[in-house]
Amino acid sequence: MRHSLRVAYVTGYRPPVHPALIVDALLGYSLVGAPRPRLAALIRWAGTSGIPVLSLDVPSGVDATTGETPGEYLPANRTLTLALPKTGLRPDHSGEVILADLGVPGEVFRRVSIPYRSPFGARFSVSLRMVTESTAGDDTGRS
Repeated sequence: MRHSLRVAYVTGYRPPVHPALIVDALLGYSLVGAPRPRLAALIRWAGTSGIPVLSLDVPSGVDATTGETPGEYLPANRTLTLALPKTGLRPDHSGEVILADLGVPGEVFRRVSIPYRSPFGARFSVSLRMVTESTAGDDTGRS
């Protein structure tokens, strides 16, 4: 059975209620190039709404590996990144980064030659401290 979802696009869209949080899952890990016009418009709306943003895995419009933003991107207050930290997550567009446990068995990482030791213990998530050029030599992580 084939289903299709029709999405209405309206310039100047305003939701009927003011949400307390935007959960960003528009674009993810496999970003290639700038977001297309309709997604770019949604990203712009969310980014200028003043509503806090929680991004899933990586903020929309941000390259997960390089951190580059080839077009519109949605800065997040927090990013819940999945399985492994992404090298492209930066404080200016990812906010506080939290690594979430998806239950990926350690054997999966070993098979693809990724050294891995679970940081979770009995927890489902851990906050990650972002290391930038200004904090790289600072034990406190503060600039």
